[in-house]
Amino acid sequence: MSEYVPGLGGVVATKSKVSSLDGANGILAFRGYSIQELATKSNFEETAQLMLDNELPSAAQLEAFTQKLRENYPVDDSIIQMLKALPKNTHPMAVLQAATAALDGVYAGEEGNDSYNDDMSVRLIGQYGTIVAAWEHIRNGNEPIAPRKDLGYAANFLYMLRGEEPDAADVRVMDACLVLHAEHTINASTFTAMVTASALARPALVMSSAVGTLAGPLHGGANERVLHMLEEIGTKDKAEAWIDNALANKDVIWGMGHREYAVKDPRAKILEKMLREYGEEKGSVSPLFETALTVEEICEARLGAKGVYPNVDFYSGILYQELGIPVDLFTPIFAVSRLTGWLAHWREQIANNRIFRPTQIYEGYKLRDYKAIDQR
Repeated sequence: MSEYVPGLGGVVATKSKVSSLDGANGILAFRGYSIQELATKSNFEETAQLMLDNELPSAAQLEAFTQKLRENYPVDDSIIQMLKALPKNTHPMAVLQAATAALDGVYAGEEGNDSYNDDMSVRLIGQYGTIVAAWEHIRNGNEPIAPRKDLGYAANFLYMLRGEEPDAADVRVMDACLVLHAEHTINASTFTAMVTASALARPALVMSSAVGTLAGPLHGGANERVLHMLEEIGTKDKAEAWIDNALANKDVIWGMGHREYAVKDPRAKILEKMLREYGEEKGSVSPLFETALTVEEICEARLGAKGVYPNVDFYSGILYQELGIPVDLFTPIFAVSRLTGWLAHWREQIANNRIFRPTQIYEGYKLRDYKAIDQR
């Protein structure tokens, strides 16, 4: 094949059993289970095990997996010391990428063990939330809060961020968000993980490469941009003029449109519903939610015919803000969740591996003679 396809759009790069996507009808499924069912009936631990093992676990299997995850919440002190040595203005995604790579060194020498890949998968999932929460305290001049092994993953993450045990509503929202972001077929960061995996790099290095890709504003970083955009718009009555001006100037309307969906992203539907329910339970919700609803309504009128609707980033930032999470932690939380999908694709890649080596169409100079420097 010699045709150049920008962005590899539509190019089949692999076969996978991890997730499926029907963009025309807005259906996303993990291992055959719809995201709607998983977000409302499952939890992050069970979804993570489903990602890794291809099947929903039995009660005994889930208990064993959950216990192993909890035992791996704490990170090695060398990682904490590394975080303390970093410049305090380092973006949390850069911190997470560096810490992930450093975890490869923490477990150096274990690669020959039969259980190495399984152990590293659980270690990475268990410790990702701890690293993100630890950096939030360290960059503010405080000591990190130690994880609690008696708490589930979502509850422990919020506890480490806040220093107090979260209520049931907050845990439910955090848990569902982690489930929703766990996987999404061959996106940019997942493809990065697959390419790195194809070189047989060790798992922590594979995941570190994926974190770097997720950090980009056209991928995971978009949820930060959405919140900034909504804050710039302000109240809902200013939305129409702002959108019309953005469209006239061909500016990006963050959180709108997805290459794979011709309808509203099913994850955006779930997040919108969660925001409504959370607001009802708490008695109020951010005024940015009303602005977002108005932006969606106007964009549907202006862009719906082109298949441009809200994607997962459009409402997730508002939910995280409601949980009191700093804006620049939105994408690291995305990574905490998406790690499970990366690991699932990494396992598939190394099970039937061939190193990625695409070709190119060369458009540079034809072969030419070298000239000595005094002749140039």
